[in-house]
Amino acid sequence: MASDFARQLRRDMTDAERCLWKHLRAHRFAGEKFRRQVPMGPYIVDFVSHRSRLIVELDGGQHAVQVEHDRERTRWLEGRGYRVIRFWNNQVLTETEPVLEAIALALAPSP
Repeated sequence: MASDFARQLRRDMTDAERCLWKHLRAHRFAGEKFRRQVPMGPYIVDFVSHRSRLIVELDGGQHAVQVEHDRERTRWLEGRGYRVIRFWNNQVLTETEPVLEAIALALAPSP
């Protein structure tokens, strides 16, 4: 079941997920009510704010060979009204502030 797998993913966070989660659940993003490892249709998304319809995905090295799968997944999610932004795990760990700024920009209302 997707929900059982999502539960397992929530228990076994990567260092990058742990780093990003501490920022998404508090501080400037607290009002967005991000959730993590959420089943959505046939997929499980890393972080989602249903309020802002934004999904933040973290990709590890295995995604370098899953490009088409990730494109299909993004199309499916965008087809349901969500915006999807992606970061590599190492970006989150070594360039945390620029990643947070990109998320803040994605959440900013369009002019």
